Amino acid sequence: MNDALSTAWGELSVMTGWEAIAVVLAIAYLLLAMRASLWCWPAAFASTLIYTLLFWHVALLMESVLNVFYMVMAVYGYWQWRWGGKQENEGVEVHSWPLKRHALVIIITAIVAVIAGYLMATHTHAAMPYLDSATTCFAVVTTFMLAYKVLENWLYWVVIDIASIYLYLDKGLVLTSMLFVGYVVLAAVSYWLWRTRLWQPARAQFA
Repeated sequence: MNDALSTAWGELSVMTGWEAIAVVLAIAYLLLAMRASLWCWPAAFASTLIYTLLFWHVALLMESVLNVFYMVMAVYGYWQWRWGGKQENEGVEVHSWPLKRHALVIIITAIVAVIAGYLMATHTHAAMPYLDSATTCFAVVTTFMLAYKVLENWLYWVVIDIASIYLYLDKGLVLTSMLFVGYVVLAAVSYWLWRTRLWQPARAQFA
């Protein structure tokens, strides 16, 4: 009995240690992204590598798969911000999408999330499959928006992060839940900073 408790405690301590490292890297990623710094993507890659293993361990399968996707997107986002702009050897600039495009994106993503949730509920041991699938599907879309510097990506993240707080608290990932509380605030601030960045050139033209 004591051996089992010692093993469980040791495993929990290791998980918490790795979770703490992932949290620090994730905070670094978001702070750098707020400033539209290219170096946010290396921090994102390292953080999501750790989270991929942690989420798989606690049976949040879609979250684990999502973080594999995040690792790929960290490479892709770095490339877009460094070389993906219209001008040669320049990165993409902050821009906004019209409401009709957002409505279409939300409807299609919601349908995919429901289908994925049903499949996870009936064919896997996934915990909270519908919420897990919803946060995953919308995070995939929103990560692409971030890679292309779409202003409204931060508003999507506010909603996704609020849902994720409940999801992680339910699985005992307290540090990660606290991180996502901060994410909600930082995503709102990031929207304001990017919005200011977007409208500065226009203001300069009329100054």
